[in-house]
Amino acid sequence: MIGSLKVGRAKVKVNMLQYVDDTLFFCEANTKSIFNIKAILLCSEFASGLKVNFLKSRIGGTGLDQSSLLRFAAILNCKVMVTPFVYLGLLVGGCHKRGDFWNGGVKESAG
Repeated sequence: MIGSLKVGRAKVKVNMLQYVDDTLFFCEANTKSIFNIKAILLCSEFASGLKVNFLKSRIGGTGLDQSSLLRFAAILNCKVMVTPFVYLGLLVGGCHKRGDFWNGGVKESAG
C-alpha cells in the first residue's frame, strides 16, 4: 500500500520502523502513499483506542521538492521535519564526511 525503501546490498525492503512509542514510515513520495499512511494510522486509532497526535508528528523527504513536502504535511496535518535531526541519539540526514557530524554539530531540538 505504501511501497518500501530498499536498504543495503541485499536491498532489504523496509517500510516501517518502530521503537517504543515511535513509528517511522518510509514510502514513495506520492499522494496515494500519503493517504494510505493516514488511513493506516486512523485504522490503528480505531482498533487500539489510542490517538495519533498528528500535531506532534513530522514528515520529511529526500530528493523531494518543498512544495510536495508541504502538500503531504497538509494531508497528514503535521509539520515538516528539518534535517539533519537527532533520533535515539543518532544524527539522521547529515553528511558523515563532515567533522561537525561526529562532533555534535547538530543539537537535538526540544519538543
